[in-house]
Amino acid sequence: MGEFSEEGLTLDLLREAREVVRSSPLGVINTPMIPWCQTTLPLDIHCNIHIKLENMQRTGSFKIRGVANQFARRPKGGHFVTMSAKKNGNYGKGWGREKKKKGKKKGGGGPGPPPPPPPPFFLGVSFGVEVERVPTSCLMNVVNRCVQEENMTFLHSYDDLDLIAGHASLGMEVLEVMPEPDVVVVCCGGGGLLAGVAAAIKLSGCDKTRIYGVEPEGACTMYKSFIEKKPVGMDSQSIASGLAPPFAGTLPFELCQRYVEGIVLINDEEIKAAVSTLYRSGLVVEPSGSAAFAAIVNNKIPELEGKNVVCILSGGNIGKDELTNFPD
Repeated sequence: MGEFSEEGLTLDLLREAREVVRSSPLGVINTPMIPWCQTTLPLDIHCNIHIKLENMQRTGSFKIRGVANQFARRPKGGHFVTMSAKKNGNYGKGWGREKKKKGKKKGGGGPGPPPPPPPPFFLGVSFGVEVERVPTSCLMNVVNRCVQEENMTFLHSYDDLDLIAGHASLGMEVLEVMPEPDVVVVCCGGGGLLAGVAAAIKLSGCDKTRIYGVEPEGACTMYKSFIEKKPVGMDSQSIASGLAPPFAGTLPFELCQRYVEGIVLINDEEIKAAVSTLYRSGLVVEPSGSAAFAAIVNNKIPELEGKNVVCILSGGNIGKDELTNFPD
């Protein structure tokens, strides 16, 4: 991870990763991209918006794209350790799809011990992934212990070249439907998805496309990193737990600085309203996955009038019990 710079992410590398993801035994699908005007979603802006439905991905999240390429680039039969989100565990769920791969896998997720892990963690366990729940502040301590004492290989959940290249396949699918988008809006946690999508679009020749990342106000590590011009961390707190890592990734930061127009912020109330609005229109989207939509409907993205816009709904792993906590 640290040995790579943004220069290592070339168009040839992304094209190769796209084929790896497309043919992966994990069953990654080319998710639908539909015009906003063909839904019942409200929109006060006169523009042509398409919605990329990554919430319909096989594991309910874009994360499986990066996992597919990440494992394809590693020796089979290895022992691996990673860390996944403290609540929805989408990266850990992607690991679960790797159950047919040989080798020991261990995932760390916080906080813990109680409350009990949500469904994605149970799925990971049932697929043979050993899960250890720890507080966010202790994640790297557990990872380092596994690396040093159990001779495991650490696979980062967002700061990894192969992972980012896998996520870039989503950006390439976007260009298959809309070859020259004016604006693309993507959620941002550690920055792996945003970096991959932005690199795919820019390296494919869309120099004029404006790409925006969206973060929660309480978990804005990339936003602060842009201000301080280096990757920073913070005590991240948000209902969108998948967008609340303790620090921005080094490689994602470098790529986002190069290819992303800017980072915009939304608050938890806007996220809750977005989840409810999407659900009323028949789209089941988790808080983290609704960030790009929330930014658009709350006019956080500038100059959309008359533009061709892509909004990525990045995940749909939310249970019925969670949905009751959102306004009708």
